[in-house]
Amino acid sequence: MSGICEGRVVIVTGAGGGLGREHALAFAAEGAKVLVNDLGVSNHGEGGSAGPAE
Repeated sequence: MSGICEGRVVIVTGAGGGLGREHALAFAAEGAKVLVNDLGVSNHGEGGSAGPAE
């Protein structure tokens, strides 16, 4: 961790899984304050996971 993002704010959409989640975790590991967003619905319009983020 080099802290390259220290003191910065990063917004990540689609952070509920996949690449969005990995990017959010990577930015946080580099010292950024990370604001995440995910709709949490399936492709069929059903509700997704209501579990908290890590």
